[in-house]
Amino acid sequence: MSRRDDISSNIDWLTVFLFFAIAIMGWMNIFAAVYDEASHQSIFDLSLNSGKQLLFIGTSIILIIVIMVVDFKFYDTFGYFIYGGIILILVFVLVFGREVAGSKSWFELGFIRFQPSEFAKFATSMAVAKYISSMGFRMDRLSKQLVLFAIIGTPAILIILQGDTGTAMVYSVFILVFFREGMSPTLLILGTAAAIIFILTLLVPNHLYLYIGIVAIGAIVVAFIKKKTVAKIAFVLAGVLIIAGVIRSVDYVISDILKPHQQNRIKALINPDADPLGYGWNVTQSKIAIGSGGFSGKGFLKGTQTKFDFVPEQSTDFIFCTIGEEHGWLGSLVIIFLFVTLLLRIIYIAERQKWRFARVYGYCVACIIFFHFAVNIGMTIGLFPVIGIPLPLFSYGGSSLWGFAILIFVLLKLDSHRMQVLVH
Repeated sequence: MSRRDDISSNIDWLTVFLFFAIAIMGWMNIFAAVYDEASHQSIFDLSLNSGKQLLFIGTSIILIIVIMVVDFKFYDTFGYFIYGGIILILVFVLVFGREVAGSKSWFELGFIRFQPSEFAKFATSMAVAKYISSMGFRMDRLSKQLVLFAIIGTPAILIILQGDTGTAMVYSVFILVFFREGMSPTLLILGTAAAIIFILTLLVPNHLYLYIGIVAIGAIVVAFIKKKTVAKIAFVLAGVLIIAGVIRSVDYVISDILKPHQQNRIKALINPDADPLGYGWNVTQSKIAIGSGGFSGKGFLKGTQTKFDFVPEQSTDFIFCTIGEEHGWLGSLVIIFLFVTLLLRIIYIAERQKWRFARVYGYCVACIIFFHFAVNIGMTIGLFPVIGIPLPLFSYGGSSLWGFAILIFVLLKLDSHRMQVLVH
């Protein structure tokens, strides 16, 4: 059997179908977001975002072919080199990059413009997978955990320095991968608890009630301790004091650390109606657009919120509004179903790997897509602050589309050779 036949017979074609189905639907909705009926525009017009997106889809096919031709062992062998290279590029973009929308995270070479941070997710996934699958690795060792946090923290810090906090937040999702590979759930529980406390602190203006509640919970915990010792009581007391400190620090973080536009995003999440014409505009208009679609939508190219530009960034960050307005609840359900099916398929592919490198990499891909999918849709319906990350394969943008194409098809390449790998 030829190498070409071997790849084609083992590749997961369902995932390939889902990739292109989502990308094509995204392309059509990008056109709907920029369509002007009076000018008789064509979806293939290269002066429009839809025409450019079609070009990006075409070039992604070239990337896919290259990925499938390269030997599957290349990705493991050169994982650290790929990671090191992207770290250098992220440093260079701080010096030589172009600033777009307040973020200095773009390279511009003639008519070509790309965002290295979109490819850093792939490189970091490679490095994480290679380190976890290395000989003698044990997740229960603190030294190993510190190295992993350094691997995900380095690109995240560089991206924050570029001014792109939203993309940097994606790296927090690697903790789920670490948890899958054996890390204690303590960190995950503490992180979730900290997030809940942060949200409660924002929702409850009078922090005195929170302090009283924390002390009450601490007293209940102490009361239920069967064998009370000084050490156990001190541990509970320390927990109460730490939580109180977190509550106290929230105001400082929001007022003195976050930038004004980031403060406005938090305010819009808590109460967008407080300033519907100011910081609450994006979320308010987004929810109006989605709600106006009703059950089956207004029809393709018939969205009025879209036509009158009420929702900013509608072909990128707020592309889901177009789906909700023009295709309604049914159309939104179809898109969500496709993404959930893609995620479940990627997890299934990851779980069937005999090679630990491929399995860990597969979970990295799944977690990254999940974060983008959940947060992007959450932004549009007011469940998450507007942090400016795209809907995978759907939002307008070449760097984003290429980055996700590389993530997914490298996994499919590794999966197509799963029977040739006998190591864990």
